[in-house]
Amino acid sequence: MGENGGMLALVRLRRGVVGESRRVCHLIPVPPAGAVPAQLTALCGEAIFPGEAEVLDGLRGMPCHGCLMESAPSGPGLLANAG
Repeated sequence: MGENGGMLALVRLRRGVVGESRRVCHLIPVPPAGAVPAQLTALCGEAIFPGEAEVLDGLRGMPCHGCLMESAPSGPGLLANAG
């Protein structure tokens, strides 16, 4: 779940927008119904503009480590806090 319990979409930058090694799968908070923002911002902070990305219908590809870290639950005893 995204900020305030909202839904997240899994997106990947299209071929040709970035090099193949940067085509990682980002987590994007889904905007409210009817909202058409000028850009979407992934949990990692990456700005994604209209036409640059494809929405994925399932888990595939290399995940963005920054998005994974931002989406990990926090709390005592969780692996995300190991260190």
